[in-house]
Amino acid sequence: MMSRRMKVLQLQPDYNVKAHDFADLAEQIVKALPNECYSVVAAFLRGKPGPGEPVSRAERSVYFEFSDKQLKGLRLRAMWRLYQFCRDEQFDVVICNRFKPVNMMLQLNRWLKVPLCIGISHGFGEYDRFYRRRQARRLIDKAWRFVGVSPAVKQYLLDCKCGFTEHNTVAITNAIDIEQAAALQHSREEARRMLGLDPDVRLLGALGRLVPVKGHIYLLQAFAKLKDVYPQVQLAIIGKGREESRLLAEVERLGLGGRVHLLGFRENALQYVRAFDIWTMPSLAEGLGLALLEGMSGHLPVIASNVPAMLPLIEGANGIAVPPTDVESLSRALDRYLQLDDQQLRVKGEQSYAYLCANHDIETFRQQYRQLIEESLRQASAFS
Repeated sequence: MMSRRMKVLQLQPDYNVKAHDFADLAEQIVKALPNECYSVVAAFLRGKPGPGEPVSRAERSVYFEFSDKQLKGLRLRAMWRLYQFCRDEQFDVVICNRFKPVNMMLQLNRWLKVPLCIGISHGFGEYDRFYRRRQARRLIDKAWRFVGVSPAVKQYLLDCKCGFTEHNTVAITNAIDIEQAAALQHSREEARRMLGLDPDVRLLGALGRLVPVKGHIYLLQAFAKLKDVYPQVQLAIIGKGREESRLLAEVERLGLGGRVHLLGFRENALQYVRAFDIWTMPSLAEGLGLALLEGMSGHLPVIASNVPAMLPLIEGANGIAVPPTDVESLSRALDRYLQLDDQQLRVKGEQSYAYLCANHDIETFRQQYRQLIEESLRQASAFS
């Protein structure tokens, strides 16, 4: 038993708290730490909530409101303010989400001496640059633990060979609050009505930012190969981003007008997932692919790229994995599912949902984080 409440800082690059936290990694970590044992402060380097916007469920929230300029280069002002804050608060644990907070705390903890720092990596490439690996090798010490959001991200960290080891690096796979997700989701008919989509068509779906790495242009090209074979099939994508104009031009070039719907940003997009019949995720790279789990939560069969982080999920859900950018393979995968009748598709969707429940349950996720913190604190106490 802990003799006092441990003080925990959770440091994030940007304010991004949602009204519903079914897939919010940081908020689920807060939920993992009971109030009787932990006092949690949520801190955000950039941004703050506007009037009526949600705040973290942490005991207290701090908004540094640094500008982009202040967080580039040497970041002396930002580093000094963060140092003063942590020095005054005397945290027992600092949890850093994504590279920038990890990088700042790696430098500051040389003087702060926080007993436990946890750095969470959400994807690949953060330590590709030589000077970042050199800095990590120099600054990682016994106070640090690292989490990859999938086994593939953990392996990426280990392969960097710059201080990440089997002793200090673990994989804690992202999860979603399945019960909360189900409560948010509308029926197929209602979701289609709200999105303005035809209630009678077969609908392919995708969710994600409209940026090149999400691979939506290859999905359009794969669908175009089947448009005449399946005239009652349409495609809808929820999300916005800089790729939108390129995708619209591709829709026109491929003659997909009226068959493809770019629905833009939708608040709590998960509520619409049951509008779709087949869930697609043609990404070129992913740290985990949270949208894949969201599709599974809607009892949907999945087709996704066989990138390392997602391949075990696709196989576990008995979905179809295809090489990224491979239009022919993606088209064949779509064709394979479109040949199934409604009942066969529902069976595939239930297999997907069963895998999600068995392997990405939010309670397991919370327990793993709490166990990591408690065991690491015990080790730190033994060394002190």
